[in-house]
Amino acid sequence: MRKEYLEEAPDIVREFLLYVQNIQGKGEKTVDEYYRDLRTFFRYMLYLKKRLPKDCEIEKADISDIDLDFVKSVSFNDVLMFFDYCMRDRKNEAAARARKVTALRRYFKYLKEKQHKIDNDPTEGLDFPKKPKQQPKYLTLEQSIELVRAVDGEFEIRDRCILLILLNCGLRVSEVAGINTGDIRGDKLTVTGKGNKQRTVYLNDACIAAIEAYMNVRPIEGVTDKRAFFVSRQNNRMSTRAIQKMVYKYLEKIGLGGQGYSVHKLRHTAATLMYQHGDVDIRVLKDILGHENLGTTEIYTHLSDEQVKAAIDSNPLAKIFKKQ
Repeated sequence: MRKEYLEEAPDIVREFLLYVQNIQGKGEKTVDEYYRDLRTFFRYMLYLKKRLPKDCEIEKADISDIDLDFVKSVSFNDVLMFFDYCMRDRKNEAAARARKVTALRRYFKYLKEKQHKIDNDPTEGLDFPKKPKQQPKYLTLEQSIELVRAVDGEFEIRDRCILLILLNCGLRVSEVAGINTGDIRGDKLTVTGKGNKQRTVYLNDACIAAIEAYMNVRPIEGVTDKRAFFVSRQNNRMSTRAIQKMVYKYLEKIGLGGQGYSVHKLRHTAATLMYQHGDVDIRVLKDILGHENLGTTEIYTHLSDEQVKAAIDSNPLAKIFKKQ
């Protein structure tokens, strides 16, 4: 968790953040998001309960004085008013509001069940907002091949290796940046994902060949982080930002720049290609991607246009009443 967040959070919130970080093992990014959502919530509660100075904007309110008595004063109706504010004033989409529901439910559950500081949970019975079902954006097989073949330049071997791992293994960009030399053992890659949870991903022939080629040119002398697998021009561990910039460069090169494609879309691509072309069971796909819930993985079970057309063409009526 960011130091400045830890310092500015009121005690009644800080203890929860430390619990989810140090006991539940949530990642720094997740804990930071919890705090920002809780801060937004309590800022609005101060406004709703007329505890803000008249000239103070909601988004700039100081929540450092929030205490247990104030928390106990929050009702279910207050929570509903907050989500109305999020939708109407903040223009939060369903996904952003769903994240806030998660933060609030876990916070009040912690106070009630772990600390026994409150008797009533104002989020009890609170549902998640319904998200519009959208198919994930991904590259086709042909576009994926074109992207890999577009790699060139001084770091061609390194960049191709990164792209092949992203497109074959479905890793998050942070997981690729975090790969250490000791994480690779033959055809197995140990991946550290969200919440520092580790999983094993098996490497296919393309990844193994790319890794072996990169190992032959990977710098050793002067590298600041000796464990880092992917090394930058400055001999540092490649950052997530550096990997993102590299991917955007090659997407631009093949004419896909500015069309909503990103590094994370390569994760979607890997999952989609495995499901559509490899006939991979969704439960196996869940483990490969490191998802906690099967529902998260189900977004990749969409069918291609070819599969939809083939299904309709397979109807026996199509052959009986075809044009003579």
